Amino acid sequence: MKRWLYLTHRWLGIALAAVMALWFLSGLVMLYVGYPRLSPEEQLAGLPPLPAEGCCVPLAGALAAAGLPDRAAPSTPWRLTSVAGRPRYVFGPGGGAKGAAARQPARAVDALSGQPVGPVDAAAALAAAAHFAGGVPARLIDRVDEDGWTHSRALDGHRPLWRVAVDDAEGRWLYVSSRSGEVVRDATRTERGWGWLGAWLHWLYPLRGGVLDAWWTDTVIALSLAGSVLAAVGLLLGIWRWRWRRPYRSGRRTPYPDRAGRWHHRLGLAGGLLCLGWVLSGLLSMNPWRVFDSGAPAPDRLAYAGGPLRADDALDAGTALRRLQAAGVPARQLVWQRVGGVPQLLAQAPGGPWVLAAGDPAPGAVPAARWQAAAERLLPGARIVARERLDAYDAHYYARAPHTMGGQRERPLPAWRLHFDDAAATTVVIDPRTGAIVQVQDRHKRLERWAFAFLHSYDLPPLLALRPAWDAWMLGFGLAGLALCATACVTGWRRLRRVAARTTTSPQAHRPAGRRAGDDTHRLPTPFR
Repeated sequence: MKRWLYLTHRWLGIALAAVMALWFLSGLVMLYVGYPRLSPEEQLAGLPPLPAEGCCVPLAGALAAAGLPDRAAPSTPWRLTSVAGRPRYVFGPGGGAKGAAARQPARAVDALSGQPVGPVDAAAALAAAAHFAGGVPARLIDRVDEDGWTHSRALDGHRPLWRVAVDDAEGRWLYVSSRSGEVVRDATRTERGWGWLGAWLHWLYPLRGGVLDAWWTDTVIALSLAGSVLAAVGLLLGIWRWRWRRPYRSGRRTPYPDRAGRWHHRLGLAGGLLCLGWVLSGLLSMNPWRVFDSGAPAPDRLAYAGGPLRADDALDAGTALRRLQAAGVPARQLVWQRVGGVPQLLAQAPGGPWVLAAGDPAPGAVPAARWQAAAERLLPGARIVARERLDAYDAHYYARAPHTMGGQRERPLPAWRLHFDDAAATTVVIDPRTGAIVQVQDRHKRLERWAFAFLHSYDLPPLLALRPAWDAWMLGFGLAGLALCATACVTGWRRLRRVAARTTTSPQAHRPAGRRAGDDTHRLPTPFR
């Protein structure tokens, strides 16, 4: 049994040491430079206030011009935004769209003329990007279906994308939707430069977007699983080979005569458990074999909304913009919603958002009674058994810096966490200002929080608050893991050279190197000879 464990660790190490070294190295980069994305704040910064006068054609007419029905599921938002300074209706995926909703092709209609927007050409894309960037000089690069910075499935409804370089201080590339004309992603010079060594390597994105794309998920799972086995077996063997009571004849606790082998043994003993947890959590991030899917019914968002979006009872955009302007709200984007059967508009602007319904006296927060009544219908057959107001972040509801893992999630405060009595012990967090559902967890998802998120980035709010101590821990841990893998690369390379030498010389002509007086190398099991 031990022989096979030694062989497994040796040859898995030779095969995976370089890959795992790159994982640790890229993980260190990602602590400070993340994968490019366009945050809601960045999006709003590039949009002008929507005009209150002369806007806009009726919503029902815009839907008809887009060839869409006058009602839609809550997962298919209706928005009024701006492109190149001109108001435009966009029907389809927004920045936070997921799953099937993200793959629906976006459709756009000019909000002043009511004419559908056809495929966006190069000149229109360049104009949209230059206006979004504040009028700085811009140049068109090309049109891409997918590149190293646009692998996100949330962009599927906007492909192909126009890529435009703007001459601002950050050297951004702006990606413009060929369907709606919106800027849907930006990538700064820093993100692009460090990204090749960071997220692009860490997530094995060389396999994305090409002929190997269909096998990307399986490849990541297979390599992570093999790395977990490698770390677990290595930790076990390291404990076995360490002389805890009396040293070897060389005077050392480790039997390995070469420096790389000795450091690999020591680092593996000191940090092998952390390494195993980190690689295993990376495997679990892929939700292999759907281990974190409970099979419990998902919250019924249509029931929470109180029905689909409907054009016949939706608040008119022009009326809403005039009311918002009178209240001093410079809305830059409008999103039509329903909560508890009440049609409302979400006005997005700096310092917002604001909610406005036909019967509301002024824009502000959604009335508490509205979302509370809607929440009772979220899980049919289940009751709300506890309500918890969140005025501070905790272990399950917390925010991260925008560039970090999970940094794209919006986690407003205060919020309300509702506990249901269903079999999966579901909890739902609702933003009381907008009525938006911002988090859904059941037992399986709470387990995922610890098995993946915590073990991969130690992201408990009290730990994140202890900076720079948290940075020192993550950097030290990552550098130790990198050194562990680097020493494995050295020992693996030496092993391969010896194997190659044995194929060209006889055993009598080539004896194992490194045997010196006092070493116990001859006592190692057969695989190490």
